[in-house]
Amino acid sequence: MEREVVDKLEGPGGPPPALADPAALRASFRWDDARAELAGLPGGALNMAHEAVGRHARGPLADRVAFRFLPRAGAPRDLTYAALWTEVARFAHLLEALGVGRGERVFSLLGRVPELYTTVLGALARGAVFSPLFAAFGPEPVQTRLELGDGRALVTTPALYAQKVAPVRDRLPGLRHVLLVGAPEEVARHPGTLDLRRLLAEQPADYAPAPTAPEDMALLHFTSGTTGKPKGAVHVHEAIVAHRVTGRWALDLQPGDVYWCTADPGWVTGISYGVLSPLCNGVTSVVDEADFAPERWYRTLQEQRVAVWYTAPTAVRMMMRAGEEAARPWDLSALRLVASVGEPLNPEAVRWGLRALGRPIHDNWWQTETGGIMVANVRAEPIRPGSMGRPLPGVEAAVVRAPEGGPGPVEVLGPGEEGELALRPGWPSMFRGYLNDEARTRRCFVDGWYLTGDLARRDADGYLWFVGRKDDVIKTSGHLVSPFEVESALLSHPAVAEAGVIGKPDPVAGHLVKAFVSLRPGHAGDAALTKALLAHARKLLGAAVAPKELAFLPELPRTRSGKIMRRLLRARELGLPEGDTSTLEGGADAPPAAPPEGGGAPP
Repeated sequence: MEREVVDKLEGPGGPPPALADPAALRASFRWDDARAELAGLPGGALNMAHEAVGRHARGPLADRVAFRFLPRAGAPRDLTYAALWTEVARFAHLLEALGVGRGERVFSLLGRVPELYTTVLGALARGAVFSPLFAAFGPEPVQTRLELGDGRALVTTPALYAQKVAPVRDRLPGLRHVLLVGAPEEVARHPGTLDLRRLLAEQPADYAPAPTAPEDMALLHFTSGTTGKPKGAVHVHEAIVAHRVTGRWALDLQPGDVYWCTADPGWVTGISYGVLSPLCNGVTSVVDEADFAPERWYRTLQEQRVAVWYTAPTAVRMMMRAGEEAARPWDLSALRLVASVGEPLNPEAVRWGLRALGRPIHDNWWQTETGGIMVANVRAEPIRPGSMGRPLPGVEAAVVRAPEGGPGPVEVLGPGEEGELALRPGWPSMFRGYLNDEARTRRCFVDGWYLTGDLARRDADGYLWFVGRKDDVIKTSGHLVSPFEVESALLSHPAVAEAGVIGKPDPVAGHLVKAFVSLRPGHAGDAALTKALLAHARKLLGAAVAPKELAFLPELPRTRSGKIMRRLLRARELGLPEGDTSTLEGGADAPPAAPPEGGGAPP
């Protein structure tokens, strides 16, 4: 069945793929080859900001547009590679003047404004460590992450400072500097803060990047656990090696491209593939400051002549909700590749892309911990809808059965068998551990493998298929049921916009499969539709796998990164503690109509 669909979904023509012969490169590639392509610094030093911008600022790409900022209203603002480096240099000088040293943590609490990109790259150029925060966080999540990360400096806006930081500032004695992005009169209302724009204007316009070592800490990304405090994944400057080549291979970034990554800058995709990878590859990135709206997104694709678009399954489903006819008036002929990440992409979304956009959507897989794309449906190979794709060159992946509760041999499983997705350590963007939590880090590595916590299966041709998180898989009447498989079946019904599936305890079956569904406009969640949806799922999946119960919700709970929060559905259904909800979309502190964004696979 999977093969029957594949042949219909092979991508259309265009320039040759950047990864032209994946099979050959998988067999021959070594990470040292990719390291050798970087500019580097004297003495074997490696600095992310230099590789992303500094080396371009005086070269042939100096006058190329690095970022095109689309404000909510008004004309776009272009920033060339040379102009970007000037702003980066000024921020690095400012950090130095403030006494922020190498290895100290600089946080941002910003949306998609130019100063966010200056902060990321300027901190890296200084040799400091950059850590992003979601603009939708409330005061408690902000405080927790600044405490755990030992934040020394924070860049934010006057409004976000007043709402999210000021209420907890007295609990953050280590936070020495708060730099505000805003009009001088707005900044002046907040004592104990600094006017970023005024101070930047006083700094020199060039900077010698810190000679950081490849293993020096560069990025700190927090990923929420189901309970307890968030985990801080540590990444080093050498990660830029993987950011560069995976952007070229998985996203097909090529010279002259206009690229649009819709990921929120508060999380890992927004940094790895919204900032670092496109800059390393010398392309022009579109940055849209406005909220999600299908018409605006189609207009952006048309007017900016976007060649490569990287977005989230949630965003795709919201565009699907608007109907294929919404895409018809727009000229999308510049689009060469559409890719998606953040949660598994349902097969129907892949097919919709071909019908509405003229391009199939290429799913890929990675995590906050992997730092970069590991598995992808690349342009040169057929897409198998519902599959994550194949491992990229330099990535050794396997489906394994790991020992429960401790060290021991890991069994590598064969095609068709379900187990835990595991990666052989050694790729450059692999996290080096959870900050100040060695025990938790050690649990991730067993018998020479990094255990991802994701369940998967591999087919005979090496494509990997997501089954679910280890704690999401449902055991019912002796059957193991993948929530994603059930959700995909429900999403193939024309009435369904989104679906989330959980296991509900049952004294006879162990667990019953229960589905929560939000509907497309024009459909009513009544008894007749309930009956129709359950029958539709039984027809596709069989009675043993199909849901036994179904409920309608106006919206499903999801994170700001777009993932359906099954554990929150489960907790609310069973009256259990909800755990860490700091990344939940649409909370009291969230801005209205915030766009869903893509990024790494479920943490």
